[in-house]
Amino acid sequence: MQILRFADLPEMAWKNGGGTTVEYAVCPEGAGLDDFSWRISRAKVERHGPFSAFPGIDRTLAVVSGAGIDLAVAHRLVRLDRDTPPFGFAADEPIEARLIRGPIEDLNVMSRRGFWRHTLIRHRLAETRPLAVTADVTLIVALGAVAIDAFDEDARSLGDGDAAIVDGPATLRLTPGTAGAAVLVAELHHRMG
Repeated sequence: MQILRFADLPEMAWKNGGGTTVEYAVCPEGAGLDDFSWRISRAKVERHGPFSAFPGIDRTLAVVSGAGIDLAVAHRLVRLDRDTPPFGFAADEPIEARLIRGPIEDLNVMSRRGFWRHTLIRHRLAETRPLAVTADVTLIVALGAVAIDAFDEDARSLGDGDAAIVDGPATLRLTPGTAGAAVLVAELHHRMG
């Protein structure tokens, strides 16, 4: 299990120049915005406007801070906030975003359609709980303080925004360190053939 400290991750400009993002992980390592197989990042959205287009990419978004955001996608309006489930959509569709009440931060998981598939689930932690992951790669992002261990090792402490990367299937244990702590779990499955 590899631990990523949010404070150590570099910030970069969005593809369309409309904001900034912090990249947790990308495959292959060092890939750019046009040639990744999958990518997980956390973005600051500070104004209304269009999302960057990513042809051939499936994308899932979850709000991690702020009041929320309205997305106009595929002729419908979707409202996302810290209580709604993550929302998946085709990243090559035109999408307009409108902030509900000020800036937000969101977690983005993107995977190349036909080669990788992903899920993103928010788990609220009222007490210690097991978490079984089955993917080729799993990234767990802490929202609040969380301790994580694989039963056979010492627990590792994650602060708000920190993440753990797990290669392959594993059974983990998550313990909240603060009231209201949660995790966002992104699982990435490689499609063979």
